[in-house]
Amino acid sequence: MSTEFRLPRGGLIDRDAPLRFTFDGRELTGYRGDTLASALLANGVHQVATSIRYGRPRGIMAAGTEEASALVQVDEPFPEPMLSATAIELYEGLVAHGLPGQGRLAERPDPARYDAKHAHCDVLVVGAGPAGLVAALTAARGGARVVLVDEQSTAGGALLGSDECVDDRCPAAWVADVVAELRATPDVLLLERTTAFGAYDDGFVLAVQRRTDHLGAAAPDFAARQRIWRIRAKQTVVAAGAHERPVVFAGNDLPGIMLAGAARTYLNRYGVLPGRRAVVFTTNDSAYPAAIDLAEAGVEIAAIVDARETPPHGQATECTARGIAVLAGRVVTGAEGEERVRSVRVAPVDGGSVAEIACDTVLVSGGWTPTVHLFSQVRGALRYAPELGAYLPGDPLPAMRVAGAAAGASEFADCVRQGRDAGRAATLAAGYALAADVALPVSDARPGEVPPRVLWLSPGSDSGTGTAPEDTRFVDLQRDATVSDILRATGAGLRSLEHVKRYTTIGTAHDQGKTSGMIASAIVAEALGVDLAEQRPTTYRPPYTAVPFAALAGRDRGELHDPVRVTALHSWHEAHGAEFEDVGQWKRPWFYPLAGEDMHAAILRECRAARSGVALMDGSTLGKIDVRGADAGRFLDMLYTNMMSSLKPGRIRYGVMCGVDGMVIDDGTVIRIAEDHFLVTTTTGNAAMVLDWMEEWLQTEWPHLDVHAASVTEHWVTVPLVGPRSREVLAALAPGLDAGNEAFGFMAWRDAEVAGIPARVCRISFSGELAYEINVEAWYGLALWEALIAAGEPYGITPYGTETMHVLRAEKGYPIIGQETDATVTPQDLGMSWAVSKKKTDFLGKRSFSRVENNRPDRKQLVGLLPVDPGVLLPEGAQIIEHERLPEPPVRMLGHVTSSYTSAALERTFALAVVRSGRERIGETLHVPVGDRVVPVTVTESVLYDREGARRDG
Repeated sequence: MSTEFRLPRGGLIDRDAPLRFTFDGRELTGYRGDTLASALLANGVHQVATSIRYGRPRGIMAAGTEEASALVQVDEPFPEPMLSATAIELYEGLVAHGLPGQGRLAERPDPARYDAKHAHCDVLVVGAGPAGLVAALTAARGGARVVLVDEQSTAGGALLGSDECVDDRCPAAWVADVVAELRATPDVLLLERTTAFGAYDDGFVLAVQRRTDHLGAAAPDFAARQRIWRIRAKQTVVAAGAHERPVVFAGNDLPGIMLAGAARTYLNRYGVLPGRRAVVFTTNDSAYPAAIDLAEAGVEIAAIVDARETPPHGQATECTARGIAVLAGRVVTGAEGEERVRSVRVAPVDGGSVAEIACDTVLVSGGWTPTVHLFSQVRGALRYAPELGAYLPGDPLPAMRVAGAAAGASEFADCVRQGRDAGRAATLAAGYALAADVALPVSDARPGEVPPRVLWLSPGSDSGTGTAPEDTRFVDLQRDATVSDILRATGAGLRSLEHVKRYTTIGTAHDQGKTSGMIASAIVAEALGVDLAEQRPTTYRPPYTAVPFAALAGRDRGELHDPVRVTALHSWHEAHGAEFEDVGQWKRPWFYPLAGEDMHAAILRECRAARSGVALMDGSTLGKIDVRGADAGRFLDMLYTNMMSSLKPGRIRYGVMCGVDGMVIDDGTVIRIAEDHFLVTTTTGNAAMVLDWMEEWLQTEWPHLDVHAASVTEHWVTVPLVGPRSREVLAALAPGLDAGNEAFGFMAWRDAEVAGIPARVCRISFSGELAYEINVEAWYGLALWEALIAAGEPYGITPYGTETMHVLRAEKGYPIIGQETDATVTPQDLGMSWAVSKKKTDFLGKRSFSRVENNRPDRKQLVGLLPVDPGVLLPEGAQIIEHERLPEPPVRMLGHVTSSYTSAALERTFALAVVRSGRERIGETLHVPVGDRVVPVTVTESVLYDREGARRDG
């Protein structure tokens, strides 16, 4: 397959995968790897749209998101308006048409999905050009969790449009090697077709990923078209490159006039010629390689018009040797043409005779504007670099660095060098803190180079000869805004760039002024006689690129609606046959059946091991919240019913948390690490709720308190080691820890090495047995677990799951919040009056305890139930009545069964229940309807096993 302007070979497209598409009613062809823009150029289509205000023909100016004029409407497979032709990946069956300035919304429901995902990392790298690739690779080699996002379909950035070598290798080979290593490195997430469009406080970055454009017309029926990524990073390296900018002259909006770097990209990446005869107009060195590449590909370069008096010697000599005229000290003052440029007017910079040069293409390079949007969005200060005519990042931010061309580097060698600097800065030391702050300097001109000439508006450029508008010197092509519009605004007394922006609408279109913003700022400064170094640029705000509302709203399904969370030990549990249950969003081991065992037998075996030998479980899902600050103790006193500020460092206290109505909402332990540092544990299912509860009070009612709370649930693996032999197993792995009762009493914690791993060991028991909860960083969780299994093998150590945990705690009468409670239960109802402080003047829920309703003698209270027939297992949720037989309805219900199990220790079934006036009924016989019969039960104390607590200390 061949097209008019497609080279017979070369480029990064897949020539074995031809694609058919339709544009403006014409059936055309392209290849896999094309964009709509490159495919149109390959087919000789240069006029893509018409301008919004004057209806002037507009073509393709750029090759990326900086495109300001080639807007199209996609009609099939689903209508999407106002898309840039340069950002649409070509696919089979694409139907589109050029826009007269604005598009239309779809008139039928969108069948596609839009969703969102979260990602956390140590280092986020934005941009997969040479600087970004090296930064990501260096950070990954340092052991960091890395997320690399890039808006292109293929990594490489500007290298994709270049034939220059990197580390003595061709660009494609170098990029392929780096990408292959990144993909093979654990904890590296590479997101292509993903644009980071917003940066916010605390390392939070939003990105939008295009997921189906490359899959074809059927894709929206089975996959998410776009996905929002919510990324939280400790450090961000912005390596987003730079946008080449044009120079303003009369008629500069005609189709066929494009950026020099874009023309080089279309040639080297897509194998497409932008035209047959070109004039190159430049103010810097970067346009010369484009001219040479195009000349070698068969394009006639009519002239290189260089605004500098002295062109770069080596490159100019090479051009002259190829028969390319280099016109130094000259500028393009105007272009002529109707549907496409046909000639340009060239004149000396200081004025003089004007020459006309025929051409069908004009390649312009007015310098480069670093992509500092994300840096600016998080209030990074910018400084003006007069030698580049651009704003660069100022002082580095604590959690963000800028590298490569985005920091002002020029040429690929600088990008790679600065990428290595960024990579070294991103190498993570212990604790994943940046090893060093590495300055990323602007490159000085190297020997033999000529500094760029900063030029915004061609000297001598008149208003043009067009009839509408009178001024054809366009600053913002999408808004049809001209130099005259800016001068009219400043003439009216507007001095602020923000005001001029709103008066002229420059920079408010889909491209957000990526190529026009710097030019507009400079023309305003010149009109007002203001130094750009003193003039604040307009504020960069999210989004960096247009983001559909549908993507922001999202449509969550499956795991994206209800994410599946697994602990660091999940692979071991799977390998050893665990059955799982869903607890909150977590997959938790339910029980571990041996060959031939059913659930009942497995749980009895696990219970016996915990009561008579040693057992261990994965308790990592327990909610863990780090609470710090000078007022942390005072804050926790208000949250819990009992006193926490009196807790000593090194000690642990159980606590109950109530709502303002006095009803229990959660329970857990509070560990005091230091005077201003606590670790709060919550139930697995309520971890997020409790953190939200804390933040609600800190942000709305007590903002004066010096307190910060953060979830650290995923940071720690927690392994309860349970049973009378647990001390022996721990002693074998922690010889430096005295685990005896006198040295290490109940509800205390110690820092120690367990199996050579730094650990925090807590004397906490949710089973009533001698127990130790061992906490290590999640990275070392599996190593700890396997070491405990090995050390406990002589004692028959047994892993147990959540069902056994429930049996053990129920035998001791320990309640589960949400199972023994239902938002109508107070601490007193649970028999926990001892956990309600009488010393504190106030805490959440305190006043509700004095309500008449909360003090009724017939409130439901937690008790134990023993079926008269010890083999009968009561259904959880079963109602409790007084009658031996079911009377005619209505039947008075006294309460319900909250937990029911078979106990190996008691050698019978038992249950917990909430019963009206329950504690007064101890010893009574009540009844529970089960199916078609009524089962008699005896009401007992809620503690059914080891009521004296003798087993707790071993």
